Amino acid sequence: MIKDGPAQLWIVRHGQSAGNVARDLAEASGAAMIDIAFRDVDTPLSALGEEQSVALGGWFAALPPSQRPDAILCSPYVRARETARLLLAQMPGGAGLRVRVDERLREKEFGILDRLTVHGIRQKYPELSEQRGHVGKFYFRPPGGESWCDVILRLRSLLEMVAREYAGQRLLLVAHQVTVTCVRYLLEELDEAQVLAIDRQGDVPNCSVTSYRRDAAGTLARDLVYFVAPLREAGAPITTEPDAPLAAKP
Repeated sequence: MIKDGPAQLWIVRHGQSAGNVARDLAEASGAAMIDIAFRDVDTPLSALGEEQSVALGGWFAALPPSQRPDAILCSPYVRARETARLLLAQMPGGAGLRVRVDERLREKEFGILDRLTVHGIRQKYPELSEQRGHVGKFYFRPPGGESWCDVILRLRSLLEMVAREYAGQRLLLVAHQVTVTCVRYLLEELDEAQVLAIDRQGDVPNCSVTSYRRDAAGTLARDLVYFVAPLREAGAPITTEPDAPLAAKP
């Protein structure tokens, strides 16, 4: 847990992206590759992702001014930045709120497995598929990519900075599938088995909110998990696809 730092911390996964849509099509057709021209960092929101971001922004806008975010930290990836921009556009005074981009919030890097479906990984790199199954996703690092432990290492330094620079503030993080889960791992002091059990329950919904509030004892305690009521209330469909380069769960 962060002993000092924000009074309120929200963690939001970006809205549905064009990569999510392309991945679904590739998996459904049994293709080896996800047909998308963008680099992962450049993949934009889908039209539905934009709708989800606007809906979530409306929820933040409806909060009393004293309960809205004071600051935003965002992944540099286009889909996360677009989510933050659309969300802020709905909030009174949001245009004047600076979005601070931090590369430590980027999605897990998939290395040579980038854009491959499960079928593609098994077909092209059967030995890596076998190794991943043996080692487990927490420790498995594909060539040129990251393990969950690598993501957690960079997020540790991010949270140290957050505790130091955002004390007493209400902070919003806009990130990705794996980074949201790994922040939970750190804040809730989980172990490998616990975080993977959470991961097996399902993907982090797009534009869902997980939040932590500092209680009377000074502890940053969780009060929302994958909260999607703002989307339901606005009539925006809820999607839970992992980011496009991510293979299906074992």
